[in-house]
Amino acid sequence: MKPHVKLFIPGPTEVAPEIFEAMSKPMIGHRQKVYSDLHRRVVAKLREVLFAPKHMMFLSASSATGLMEGFLRNCTAQKNLSCVCGAFSFRWHEIALANGIKADQITVDWGQPYNYEAIDKALATGQYDTITTVYNETSTGVVNDLELLSKIIKKYPNVIWGVDAVSGLMGAKIETERLGIDFLVASVQKCFALPPGLAIAAIAPRAMDRAKTIPVRGFYFDFLDYAKYDAKDQTPATPAVSMIYGLDAQLDRIMKEGLDNRFQRHHAMAERVRDWAEKHFALYPPRSASSETVTCIKNTRSLNVSDLNKKLAERNLHISNGYGDLKEKTFRIAHMGELTMKDIDEVLGVIEEIWQLDGGKKSGAKCCSNC
Repeated sequence: MKPHVKLFIPGPTEVAPEIFEAMSKPMIGHRQKVYSDLHRRVVAKLREVLFAPKHMMFLSASSATGLMEGFLRNCTAQKNLSCVCGAFSFRWHEIALANGIKADQITVDWGQPYNYEAIDKALATGQYDTITTVYNETSTGVVNDLELLSKIIKKYPNVIWGVDAVSGLMGAKIETERLGIDFLVASVQKCFALPPGLAIAAIAPRAMDRAKTIPVRGFYFDFLDYAKYDAKDQTPATPAVSMIYGLDAQLDRIMKEGLDNRFQRHHAMAERVRDWAEKHFALYPPRSASSETVTCIKNTRSLNVSDLNKKLAERNLHISNGYGDLKEKTFRIAHMGELTMKDIDEVLGVIEEIWQLDGGKKSGAKCCSNC
């Protein structure tokens, strides 16, 4: 068997052995009481870690993209304002148009956070009844200010707010209910540190009330259908039972670590990588708007990132190239989920050796044959 390659990419991420063990439990029927008991306790834990005691929790055997589509179909009666700052925030806009939903996009240059004044001005027109935003833009390493967005959006009570928190949730604190987020969505293969295959959404009562007014909500992601089954601690379609066993176990591990400790661990790793990036290269976004879970670094030395990853693979390590048009112009180092400062120091040290930054061989790790 080939040795495991440690992942420093923004998903999938490293998974603890005990989570795989939890996922190997014998199968149960998803309409049995034993499943309802599992579902109920997972939902209770999610409400605690997402700071959303009154939100409904949807568990979907899909990617987060599916639930994002569900939000737009269930909550947009008039027009959507899509706030775009990179590839994944643009996905909201693509989903809206693909579903025949009227939508405008308000954009900034890649690498920059939102223009909050422009968002406020757009909402003030009264044209929009949903707004879609990204918390952590994975393609650029930008984090947007949810506190500021909350203050703006609360001025417009008819606007239902959707937040893609896919690559940030459980790596940084998001006080869902206090902020007034109506729809918060994430997949579990990132900061939750589970394998791919499960998406989670927190739905506020306001969003559910809006869904009741929408005549055509689709079939698979009909929020009212979800609510009907949620009352029985079930899901409308067959759930990913093994994934939910894993989520149950991982939520216990997260709470044992302590939420504040977990968020501080992510922050410390982010600071370490940001310091390193500014020493040897440059950050792609402003440091003040840089993600706590993935750092996007300008390739100011015009080094070959693809070749770097080939050499990293010989050391059983892997990082991310730039996304889309940013390939080779940037590279990304994720610091999320199960990773620790020791892991971060390891990968940064090996990159220094391979690229001979400051003469290389600073970490004391054994150099690969191709350095």
